[in-house]
Amino acid sequence: MIAQMQEFVAEQTAAFQGQVEKLAKESAETVRETVVGSAETLKSLKSPVRTIARSGVKITTVSQTAVASLIELQSDMLTSALSDAALRLERASRADNIVELVRDQVEMIPATRDRIVEDAQRAVTIFKHAGRDLRGVATHLYERVVETAEEKVPEVKVKVKVSKRKPAKRAARKAPARARKAKTAAAAA
Repeated sequence: MIAQMQEFVAEQTAAFQGQVEKLAKESAETVRETVVGSAETLKSLKSPVRTIARSGVKITTVSQTAVASLIELQSDMLTSALSDAALRLERASRADNIVELVRDQVEMIPATRDRIVEDAQRAVTIFKHAGRDLRGVATHLYERVVETAEEKVPEVKVKVKVSKRKPAKRAARKAPARARKAKTAAAAA
């Protein structure tokens, strides 16, 4: 009996050892496959990272150009405002009376208004160009990164499990508990 038990234990140990070796071999292969897949994934990230970096440089260039244009516009606006103020003061100093002073100042209003409108239009143009350039960079980035990634993603097929059970018939809606209690109380009274 002891010999049979020892033989049984030896057989079970050998079978268990074979399963452990098989599991260890399969685990190593699975780890290798996973590492190779991870390496491929990391390699595939090179292109999107470069594209994003280049887009960042383009965005920086667009914003620097816009800011430079705005600073130049601000300088022109300030110079024009100072020139306009100096001209107003010169005309005021030449006026002989209050009527002439007011007339000279009123005559200069359309020129001032035109200058302000022109400056505002220049600012809008600067922002419009910057927005258009940023939209172009964003569109290019989207096309290069997101749409390329969408093409590489395999389609996932979802199996819909259809139930063969018949839906349960709905019971007639019962009156809420408060309404039933109220009826019972009214009937008892």
